[in-house]
Amino acid sequence: MKVCIVGTGMDGRDTLTKEAENAVISADILIGAERMLEPFMQSGKELFISYKPAEIARKIRECSCGTAAVLMSGDCGFFSGAKKLLPLLKEHDISVFPGISSAVYFCGRLGISYENMQFVSLHGRAANIAVNVRMNERCFFLLGGGTSASAVCERLCSFGLPDVTVHIGADLGSENERILSGTASGLAGTDIVGLAVMIVENRAYLRHIPSAIGDDEFTRGEIPMTKSEVRCIAVSKLNICADSVVWDIGCGTGSVSVEAAFRCPDGQVLAFDKKPEAAALTDKNAHIFGCDNITAAEGECPGILAGAPAPDKVFIGGTSGNMAAVFDCVRAKSPAADIVVTAVSLETLHEAVSCFERYGSAPEVVQAAVTRTKKVGDHTMLQAQNPVFIISGRLK
Repeated sequence: MKVCIVGTGMDGRDTLTKEAENAVISADILIGAERMLEPFMQSGKELFISYKPAEIARKIRECSCGTAAVLMSGDCGFFSGAKKLLPLLKEHDISVFPGISSAVYFCGRLGISYENMQFVSLHGRAANIAVNVRMNERCFFLLGGGTSASAVCERLCSFGLPDVTVHIGADLGSENERILSGTASGLAGTDIVGLAVMIVENRAYLRHIPSAIGDDEFTRGEIPMTKSEVRCIAVSKLNICADSVVWDIGCGTGSVSVEAAFRCPDGQVLAFDKKPEAAALTDKNAHIFGCDNITAAEGECPGILAGAPAPDKVFIGGTSGNMAAVFDCVRAKSPAADIVVTAVSLETLHEAVSCFERYGSAPEVVQAAVTRTKKVGDHTMLQAQNPVFIISGRLK
């Protein structure tokens, strides 16, 4: 059977490409969500209303007609249901007809280039908004899943980005189309809901991935902190990917969490500490640095780790003597996780090496002895910091 996957553009008719229109005309049956089929209700063709890939695939298998056209909103290559549907139709003759995506249409209406834009879908997600805006000049957000334009603006304000420029587009391509532009703070109360997209422009975006952030840039209080140079080495040893799930155990001020968060803008950092003031401080620093992909929680390890998502990368800055139990928990959830431990005593070093050898292999051990300068009168004095062991490896 011939199956055409058709991107219908914005309104399902006027924004169809000629190629897509011909595919619709030649089809014996049209399949798609009710909104996709609405323009063709009077076409005289057989219609099957569904947006679920499994239901669509089953209908096509049961159908005896020659050609089916499955209608997808926008472009079938841009956050589309076609991604899940195509693997279910391998036995059929498939043709894909791209459409005009909401991003392309909206950028055209605004006169904005999208060649260097970061694209983020918020369907089923509520985080990774501010951190992406912090790291990119322009971000396109596909709203949905309960995340409204107002909620995105409020989140940007909460994470220190009230003055970024925001463009909101709703019901694009329809007679009810609305486009609003302003700042995040100015549009935080907008009433736009439903089918909407956003573009956020941040002229002051970071042009680098922050590393070895100055200690004095963090709010600290009386909570211990992994210092700049050691933190830089420790985070680099984790080899964090853009979508990694990172655990920061014994998070303290959250300095490691922040540097990890900038490395996984599409992932998340889960920070844990037994001291409530440490978890609160980590959350505060996450807001200061605009890292809304950090979630800080107070509780004893390993108990608090039981309900956490499986980690890809784990930093252990402190376990209060429960290191073996923490390794047990990590191994149970993620047998191939990368782990980095910092130690300032020989006893902790021995404990960490023993844990790696029990669950993985002999780790790499680096000792960092940092000396900083301090001006005293006309002289520059050397101030040695405490030596720190950095133990890193992968479970097996």
